[in-house]
Amino acid sequence: MPSLFAARRRLCSMLALAGAALTLPLAAHADEPRRGGTLVVGTTQTARHLNGAVQPGSATGIPSTQLFASPLRFDDQWRPQPYLAESWKLADDGKSLTLNLRKGAVFHDGKPITSADVAFSIMAIKANHPFQTMMGPVEKVETPDPQTAIIRMSAPHPAIVLAMSPALCPILPKHIYGDGQDLKSHPRNSADVVGSGPFKLVEFKPGQRIVMERFDKFFLPGKPYLDKVIVTVTPDPASLLLSLERGDIQLLPLVSAPADLRRISQHAALALTPKGYEGLGPLNWLAFNTGRKPFSDLRVRKAIAHTVDKNFIAKALMGGFAQPADGPLVPSSPFAVTDVVRYPVDLKKAAALLDEAGLKPDANGVRLKMTIDYLPGFDDQQKTVAEYLRSQLKKVGIAADVRTSADFPAWSKRIAARDFDVTMDAVFNWGDPIIGVHRTYLSTNIKPIVWTNTQDYRNPQVDELLNTAGGILDATKRKAYYATFQKIVTDELPIHFINVMSMHTAFNRKVGNPPTTIWGPLSPYDEVYFK
Repeated sequence: MPSLFAARRRLCSMLALAGAALTLPLAAHADEPRRGGTLVVGTTQTARHLNGAVQPGSATGIPSTQLFASPLRFDDQWRPQPYLAESWKLADDGKSLTLNLRKGAVFHDGKPITSADVAFSIMAIKANHPFQTMMGPVEKVETPDPQTAIIRMSAPHPAIVLAMSPALCPILPKHIYGDGQDLKSHPRNSADVVGSGPFKLVEFKPGQRIVMERFDKFFLPGKPYLDKVIVTVTPDPASLLLSLERGDIQLLPLVSAPADLRRISQHAALALTPKGYEGLGPLNWLAFNTGRKPFSDLRVRKAIAHTVDKNFIAKALMGGFAQPADGPLVPSSPFAVTDVVRYPVDLKKAAALLDEAGLKPDANGVRLKMTIDYLPGFDDQQKTVAEYLRSQLKKVGIAADVRTSADFPAWSKRIAARDFDVTMDAVFNWGDPIIGVHRTYLSTNIKPIVWTNTQDYRNPQVDELLNTAGGILDATKRKAYYATFQKIVTDELPIHFINVMSMHTAFNRKVGNPPTTIWGPLSPYDEVYFK
């Protein structure tokens, strides 16, 4: 695969051309797709609702991208493809994006999808989505006719085309959601959902299953191939794996446990691919609540960092499938740099830093009691590391209690309320720093919402660096700002970066064209079929 930097340069070049629709195929099919069948997708993650316009993450993203279409989609080489918009054009100054919508596209209730719905959706995402920087420069969306939407921005926005992706920009029906109710708690997020995508909702039982069936009036002729997509929720990864082996489920995304990867690779009826996570850019990290003592003290955060052996985690705990991470950008990002502050394992230095912070050992040798939370559902990346951290911290006099959350909603509520000391978390870069990285560090994004700046981190220089980088089209100039940003945040340590997550999608070999574009399982499944 070409480098991400080269792919991005090709992307910019293509977008500068006239906005004729790109018609490159999303995938080459080894055999002729056939219609019919039910695809059962397994997950450990419980969706609170199904509206990806206000909620990021895989729990919502997998069903949302089936129920709602986006203006564009992307192939496995980072190239934008027509979807709800049949063509588009980014202005030379990067301050407007024109979308030309398909004629005849309708919502699941039969009402036409128009530019008014696109305008409503984009402004709704800007107002409600935790990724505030994703649509930050957008000022308005003009609708000169029902098939044309022109996104107007206050400054050049290099990530705007990528922001038109399925998991980031679902197009909602204005006639449903424009009723004045709060979009984040709108009743139609979970029941009687009217979407624009290849599948329509049949049943949603939170924590159990989501059933979606083919929408026969989908705007792409002959698609989707499948009759149904069922997302089944099983909190226990071991049970999910057994269901995959039995054939009860046919697609299992986000597999990262080394033992599971080895086991699946040896099963004759199953296949495994790491493709499909390039856009996500998953990082595993330890986040500090810098608004709570003593974690507001940099010396304490650095002491904790010096107890962590990232190589041991990657090689021993994760079986060599992961690689250590040292900064906020995944190594595959064209903006990642190696000149960052690192914290080699040094227990003596950790103890000395704790002494400097005034945390002396008591009669039992305990300097500090703390709690480690972790994102449920990815035990190999989360719980296992949290338990390891507990044992390491004990060596320097920190008594850590690993706290388990019942499910994702319980954990996210706690973290959003900043009711934690430190928490393990799995967070995506989302392709461009503007979308997936800025949100974590901007002081303006400190909100009671998970996957915002829940670390309560505040640095005016970082705000300025990110805001400036977000308005520069030239990748080389942007990288200079991001280089300084990476040096600062690895020094001030609101987050200690643990490893780049090695994610795979497992699937039954009867499944044709499994999702392997840059957004992988968070892509529409209209081209998936049974052989």
